[in-house]
Amino acid sequence: MTQQPVKTKVRGLHRNGASLMSTGRDLGKTRLPLWAAGFVMLTCFAILGLSGWREWETRNAELRTAEIDVANLAHSLVQHADDTFELVDTILVGLVHRLELDGTGPDTIAKLQTYLPTRKSSDRIHGIFVYDETGRWLATTEQVDFSKFNNSDREYFQRHRDSPDPGTLIGRPIKSRSGGQWIITASRRINHPDGSFAGVALLTIDVSYFVRFYERFDLGPHSSASLLNNDGIMLARSRDESGAFVGRDLSNAPLFKQWKTRPAAAVYYFKSPLDDVQRLSYYQRSSRYPLMVLASKSQDDVLAPWRRAAVARMTIVLGLVLLIAAIGFYLVRQLLQRQRMAQALIAKEAHFRLLAEQSSDMVTRIGLDNRLIYVSPSCARIIGWSSSELLGTSAVAGVHADDMERVEQAIAALKNGEAEEARFVYRQRHRDKGEIWAESALHVTRASDSGEIDGVVAVVRDMTEQKDLQDKLASLAATDGLTGLANRRAFDERLADEWARARRDGTPLSLLLIDVDHFKAFNDHYGHLAGDGCLRALGRILSAHPRRPADLAARYGGEEFAVLLPNTDADGCARVGEEIRGALRDLAMLHAQNPPSRLVTVSVGAATGFPSETTTDSSALVAAADRALYAAKDSGRDRLIASGQVVPWPAKSA
Repeated sequence: MTQQPVKTKVRGLHRNGASLMSTGRDLGKTRLPLWAAGFVMLTCFAILGLSGWREWETRNAELRTAEIDVANLAHSLVQHADDTFELVDTILVGLVHRLELDGTGPDTIAKLQTYLPTRKSSDRIHGIFVYDETGRWLATTEQVDFSKFNNSDREYFQRHRDSPDPGTLIGRPIKSRSGGQWIITASRRINHPDGSFAGVALLTIDVSYFVRFYERFDLGPHSSASLLNNDGIMLARSRDESGAFVGRDLSNAPLFKQWKTRPAAAVYYFKSPLDDVQRLSYYQRSSRYPLMVLASKSQDDVLAPWRRAAVARMTIVLGLVLLIAAIGFYLVRQLLQRQRMAQALIAKEAHFRLLAEQSSDMVTRIGLDNRLIYVSPSCARIIGWSSSELLGTSAVAGVHADDMERVEQAIAALKNGEAEEARFVYRQRHRDKGEIWAESALHVTRASDSGEIDGVVAVVRDMTEQKDLQDKLASLAATDGLTGLANRRAFDERLADEWARARRDGTPLSLLLIDVDHFKAFNDHYGHLAGDGCLRALGRILSAHPRRPADLAARYGGEEFAVLLPNTDADGCARVGEEIRGALRDLAMLHAQNPPSRLVTVSVGAATGFPSETTTDSSALVAAADRALYAAKDSGRDRLIASGQVVPWPAKSA
């Protein structure tokens, strides 16, 4: 491109251009993609961690709520057990006291048999029994023939017989001999007045009573409520109508192994040895009886709603995390690509500088504001100014005014994306030589990240010598080598141009065709060298007489010449023709073969045309002049004959 330096150096722009590579290195060294990747990973882990912590807290909250539920249930159940056995104990105490006072004689037993059914008014009491010291049934509330039954083999009977303890004994669950169902026994020792063993008073509670009561509480499909004694024997359990779990010895379970170190009531998590279900429970011992209640829920049942909600929430969170990860991955990849592109740009910039600074041509980079942001060192040789003087100046400041519009249009077309490259020759100001011809090859540059046009690269070379040579070649191509006049091709091109101009401007166009009289005879008589001299002399005359810049004298062919006279009417055309003919006669070149003057003369045919919209061909003008030339020859030569107007002047201009 062309440049015009300014006196003040633009240091900022110079630094911008000169430090482009160092800026690129800084970009190449950046760790931004790694930081971005770390940030994305940290964000994802933070979201997952916070969501996991929240779900864990929600899970614990669900468990705490369930703990409160089973604790409340255990409190209710132990109260129920205490109330039940308090009633049983009250009945037994009264019964034993009466027997010890009245004895076990027939009269007393008969009254007792009548009295016992009245004490079984509550559904908690299954049966009341009285045995003598041998285990024989004395009285009962059961409607059976009990004379044949003996309970001396029962554990509770043997314990009372062997122990003087008068307290109520709550025994292991057993199957009733009268009804066959599981029952819980509560018994007291009966003494004779002397303190010896007199028998046992027994009160039984149907296990199904507790089962039915426990099933009133719906804590879930796998919940349970159990009544045990302090030795770990299962007395009753909900959801156990068949009694499959009644009487089970659980003394080896962790709860009872560590019984002495445990509080009287607490939350207890365990895996049930009865059904292998992981349970959340609350146990509570009775403060009055050797009993405990264990209310439990299946941990899976407790956490099932939480799990469903957690799965839904975590699915959303995971989807969000995956989306963030995908976006982050895309952004990191874009950053990596930009970093690689920046590094590639650094390498290209270095390669570009290497080539530009070693090139004999001047290489420049032009920004979108038409300012030079890079100039190669060869600028000093080509236009005389150094690169530091040119940086920041206008890229078209040194372009010749006549070429400025064309150059600016080419640059604008490149920056607007209308073309990718352009090449043109123009005149450029030189610091020492004044003005040179330069050729510039331009190509757009694009940003590596967005692909948008960000400037133009121009390669400029000095074309002054080539331009001079081209002008000389063009002149030689349009000039007759013998006479120095325009040749036939140049004449034809000028004729077409002037014909179009005359038609556009509405002006006349005149033509003279000139032929040397008897030139073949002149050549034969004087020789070809003399013939060439004759033609050169005529050429000098023709060059001198057309005095306007638009007039053209040409060698039409052989000894025939043509003079094109734009904007010349018939009178003016004839006057020029006569001047040429007279000048040749004044030269008085001998021509013995051209009687009667014996001098070199010419015949001239003149024609004037008025081009119009309907006459687009200039051949009519040539044909008219040619006819006039032959008419001059036929009329005796050495004369001018005009054919008149070739094309009539339009009526509106007449």
